[in-house]
Amino acid sequence: MKQLPSVLTADSITRIGGEAAGAVVVNGSHGGIYAAYLAAKLRVAAVVFNDAGIGRDSAGVAGLDYLAGLGIPAAAVGHDTARIGDGADMIARGTITYANSQAVTLGCQPGMACRDAAVRLQQAALSGREPPPALEAAFLLIPEPPALWAAHVGTVVATGSHGGLLGGRPDTALKADALAVLFNDAGIGIDEAGVTRLPALDVRGIAAATVSAASARIGDARSTYEDGILTRVNARAAAFRIRPGITAREFVAIIRGAAAERRDKHD
Repeated sequence: MKQLPSVLTADSITRIGGEAAGAVVVNGSHGGIYAAYLAAKLRVAAVVFNDAGIGRDSAGVAGLDYLAGLGIPAAAVGHDTARIGDGADMIARGTITYANSQAVTLGCQPGMACRDAAVRLQQAALSGREPPPALEAAFLLIPEPPALWAAHVGTVVATGSHGGLLGGRPDTALKADALAVLFNDAGIGIDEAGVTRLPALDVRGIAAATVSAASARIGDARSTYEDGILTRVNARAAAFRIRPGITAREFVAIIRGAAAERRDKHD
């Protein structure tokens, strides 16, 4: 009798390792292309993401077509049905909103409960195809101090990541102690999961804000900076008179201006 792939859950596609090979992985990451690339590198049999509010250019589910090109079944659950960044909540409450052609062939359909979709996806066979090389994940946008990085490192950080804590854990808010950071709000979603990193970063004294998923492509840090419109700010950011409705470029300019003033005072 054929052994079916395991069904695994993870709060992020970055928080799972070799055990994902040959498995159906239900994870809390957005369904953008970079997250899909990471799933393909892990050699999953099939994968379920969060649709992250779909957003600009349908970036929240763009990874599904990417994986279709590699023969990997993939689907996404609605951001308003389960918390982004929470794999356990996705399989418990999530409802499928999008599925690629391979997933549909296996019986995975919009409107289906995530847990039922995962069972259907256990019929997937390994595609055996390698993804093409990844797009650049980290790059410098403004070199002058305080530098602006489009990555998870640097002094001021513009990231394409969603603004939700992984599994609700405050320690996952940000790896580096940055001066300020921008996230995508992933449509905000159920339990306002797409913005939960912001208050956690207040505790660390880091100014943080989210940009609208409709204004900037999730998973695309350059788009966060170049296109983003702020939807939520934490108390630390508000202390700089940063408010929802301004652009990400304005957020960065305010933070960098404040940092320059402090440097001048200490010179």
